[in-house]
Amino acid sequence: MASSPSQVPVGVDPTRPSIARIYDGFLGGKDHYEVDRTVMRKINEAVPEAVDIARGNRGFLNRACRFLANQTRLSQYLDCGSGLPTAENTHQIVQRANPEATVVYVDNDPVVLAHGRALLEENEFVHMTEADIFEPSKVLDNAVVRRHIDFAEPLVLLHVGTLHHFEGDGAAAVMRRYIDALPSGSYVVFSHFFDPEVPELTEVAKRIENILVHGPMGAGRFRTRAEILEMLSGLELVKPNALAEPGLAVCDEWWPDGPRLAPLSLAAQCIVGAVGRKP
Repeated sequence: MASSPSQVPVGVDPTRPSIARIYDGFLGGKDHYEVDRTVMRKINEAVPEAVDIARGNRGFLNRACRFLANQTRLSQYLDCGSGLPTAENTHQIVQRANPEATVVYVDNDPVVLAHGRALLEENEFVHMTEADIFEPSKVLDNAVVRRHIDFAEPLVLLHVGTLHHFEGDGAAAVMRRYIDALPSGSYVVFSHFFDPEVPELTEVAKRIENILVHGPMGAGRFRTRAEILEMLSGLELVKPNALAEPGLAVCDEWWPDGPRLAPLSLAAQCIVGAVGRKP
């Protein structure tokens, strides 16, 4: 955890909170500053179980990657908004099934880029590049992406915990541009903060959203089921568990690894995920 100017990576502003560092902090990481911890404390004061959102999101990412790596023959993954490297990253999961699977991470946070590039130097099939993931053309035309991802062949696109930080009404248009660029047979892994439109749960969602949107972060929208499904238009969503219809599911309930012995917290029910195939 950087504490002096000499320890701060080039391009990092330690006086402004970072989405990636806060998420990493909730997952138990140490790469954050006091400004990030201030936001984390405010969230914890408002919703003590908010950490369940981060953990649920990470668990969903892990299970979705494991599913695709083992159940499909896809060997290229484009991970947008990858965040700080932590345990069980996308490449570690998919390369267990296919050691030569290509993974390209995209982010524009200087801390993420610095840590990611250092950790990935010795893996010839994993790459990291800088681009604004909310501008699809900047990602799709990126030289590193184009060098290592073949858009003539199916791939896996990951937008996990990203679009809720996009402000305004254009989130569906952002995803439409990505989905349009994917060849048939590709898959999308997606998660998003969720407003269940149930009073007790919506109240929890709005408490967290208020801190994120009206605080120094300036973003963090909890959207409704209809709003989230609009972002996934054009995809055939897979069943999120054996008993459900194809579609969205609370992240912790998307093909869990075993039976649940304890009920989900209210916060855990405020993030959903989906995996969809482009016909």
